[in-house]
Amino acid sequence: MLRLPPFELKVPATAAEAVRLKREAGAQGAYVAGGTDLYPNMKRRQQTPRVVIDIRRLPELGTIATASDGTLIVGSAVSLSCLIRDPLVRQSWPVLAQAAATISTPLLQNMGTVGGNLLLDTRCNYYDQSYEWRQAIDFCMKKDGTICWVAPSSPRCWAVQSSDLAPVMVALDAKVRVVGPEGPRTIPAAALYQNDGIDYLTLRPDELVTAIEVPPLAGARADYQKLRRRGAFDFPVLGVATWARVDQAGVVTDARVVLGAVASYPVTCREAAQALVGQRLSDDVVDQAARTAARPAKPLDNTDFTIGWRKEMVPVFVRRSLLSLRPA
Repeated sequence: MLRLPPFELKVPATAAEAVRLKREAGAQGAYVAGGTDLYPNMKRRQQTPRVVIDIRRLPELGTIATASDGTLIVGSAVSLSCLIRDPLVRQSWPVLAQAAATISTPLLQNMGTVGGNLLLDTRCNYYDQSYEWRQAIDFCMKKDGTICWVAPSSPRCWAVQSSDLAPVMVALDAKVRVVGPEGPRTIPAAALYQNDGIDYLTLRPDELVTAIEVPPLAGARADYQKLRRRGAFDFPVLGVATWARVDQAGVVTDARVVLGAVASYPVTCREAAQALVGQRLSDDVVDQAARTAARPAKPLDNTDFTIGWRKEMVPVFVRRSLLSLRPA
């Protein structure tokens, strides 16, 4: 049985206190809400914080509301189950409920949080193993080693960003609220990530994600498609988030296509989205955009299925997602 290493649990009363506790703990501290990612990582000794700061009980992090301009404000500690069931989300931002419902199982959806999924640790076949397994082959670059076993000659880690909500938030042009020792700030969801398996987040030291701002769809449509081996539980080996605004004539005036689980960050396919603008979502236009979207997807041997087949599935799933955006 894998057991947690010793740690001290802190339960702050406010977000400001949480930030202070994290700053005092430094590199030995970690925030936790649902714990569905952190605690398994601790059991495998991938992360070994000495101080764990529980933020789930902070009231300002646990609400879903709308601002005066119609923006959806989702607290980072809102559970995935609450996001899935929320009537406002289901009616006005159905793609969020759709994507959240594909994450893991109902049991873990009850524990896992929106912020936790957005900040999900990058994954890899050579990293997400027990300590003894990793020690037997020699540790990888992401933890305790110097070599990326996916690409041994590479100077960087290629672990994959496997969040389901991340590509959706990027496609929706969402913003992320954070608070840190230097005060609060808001950053675009796309700017939260960078293409590095180890330093995959752009958060400053000790910053805490408090909420996500999602603009109203305002007539636009969005969709999420997920590829995985099983219909439940599994992380994505491909996630496709699409968003498009279509005028009354059926012509696309703006669009976004974002791929998840193909790199260490959500990949925005700008060329594919641009190919849709000024066009109707005909079969030919969608097929061309889907083929274009597949170009930046360069899967490696770090997740499930074969590399070649995963690459072939990118245009298939992009096409499937774009077709769902067609006006009724």
